Amino acid sequence: MEYVAAFIDIVLHLDKYLAVLVQQYGVWIYAILFAIIFSETGFVVTPFLPGDSLLFVAGALAAVGGMNIGVLLALLVVAAAAGNMLNYHIGRYIGPRVFKWEDSLFFNKAALQKTEAFYEKHGGKTLVLSRFLPLFRTFAPFVAGVGRMNYLRFCVYNLVGAALWVVSLLLVGYFFGNLPWVKQNLSVVIVGIVVVSLLPAFVGWLQHRRG
Repeated sequence: MEYVAAFIDIVLHLDKYLAVLVQQYGVWIYAILFAIIFSETGFVVTPFLPGDSLLFVAGALAAVGGMNIGVLLALLVVAAAAGNMLNYHIGRYIGPRVFKWEDSLFFNKAALQKTEAFYEKHGGKTLVLSRFLPLFRTFAPFVAGVGRMNYLRFCVYNLVGAALWVVSLLLVGYFFGNLPWVKQNLSVVIVGIVVVSLLPAFVGWLQHRRG
């Protein structure tokens, strides 16, 4: 039982154990990171997995030679995009009946409903904006599938969102992650990235209001 609890703790807080896992598993750490990012974006029942902080810490470790930043960038963009594609198809298959499900340990109905409202307001841009918002990130492609969003349009927004999310957090971690102030204020840094990522949408909204 203790081994199971330890395994669950490592999975849920992989960002904290990443440096140790890099030393223990070597090149296999890339497969582990791929699986975590793919699962966090690919299944509506796994929004609790680390995303933002994991990418940031992975970038910081790459800066000190723990991993190759080029491999991380390519691999995790693919993981994030592929996860969303799977989630979209699951949403298309399950359909609107999912909104009748009740809350459970692995399903957050309130988060799903909030994501649907966000999607109705922002449309396809939700797939880009939600990348930087926990919970929304997991439910956005699912809602797009339920709503049967045009697949080609979905793929474009999905790839743009995956690239912006993965590249921005990995590179911020790579260039700034090992600074003492950044280490002590990781949550503040991530919020800052979210704010910057939302600026284009805010500017567009202002232009729409003025027009």
